[in-house]
Amino acid sequence: MFLCLGTTLAPPDMFSSITASFARLGLSSTARSPATTQGSAHLFAPSTRSLHLASSSRPSLRPAATPSALSPSSHLGAVRHRSQLAPRRTKYRKAHKIRLPFNTGGSLKGTTVQEGVYGLRLLAPAKLTAKQLVAAETALKRKLKVIKGAQVFLRVFPDVPVCVKGNETRMGKGKGAFEYWACSASMGKVIFEIGGPVEIRLEVAKEALRLASAKLPVPTEFVTAASAPRLGNKVLTAPEAAVEQPVSA
Repeated sequence: MFLCLGTTLAPPDMFSSITASFARLGLSSTARSPATTQGSAHLFAPSTRSLHLASSSRPSLRPAATPSALSPSSHLGAVRHRSQLAPRRTKYRKAHKIRLPFNTGGSLKGTTVQEGVYGLRLLAPAKLTAKQLVAAETALKRKLKVIKGAQVFLRVFPDVPVCVKGNETRMGKGKGAFEYWACSASMGKVIFEIGGPVEIRLEVAKEALRLASAKLPVPTEFVTAASAPRLGNKVLTAPEAAVEQPVSA
């Protein structure tokens, strides 16, 4: 077999050299084919890293999470601040309507001063809101601010969510939206106490608790650590209190 170049014929040695050159080219292309195929596949294959970077750098349309959306009380429509009285978490979103308690079993629990020296005791059952308790506590602390070391003790805590519906709303379709936190307190319950490692004069304590009682919706009375417990409308003496609560052996 001879190559035809115009009208002249190629010599045999030239033909052998051309054949050897084609053979070398074929071997080199065969040896490089896996690497070339792998390189081309790497070039055309989608990179997960580049896609991840692209997706992370793409601007998101979702709003950023705010602290109010992550707070425990956000599902109730309120945010718990440090200066407010509100539970950190509740088992249920809503609760039954608060009923004013009236002790008929003869219990004297919570009717005497336990932590401080002076206290403020209720003369009627009441529903106390967090706003009322905060206002009363603020008045107490403002009056006792001049006495270094004086302490204020709160014996009740508003942990019941109160839901309110709009005026002239038909019955049904849920309890309504969350409005505020509240708690119930029975007659004779001591809700505020003042004391501490320092001595508080009787006149200053009476004036401070009088200012606090003005923020509450029920009548109150001033008591001390030596005051007798109260059972409803009756203030018990020492022998009567011993009969009501016998000491267990």
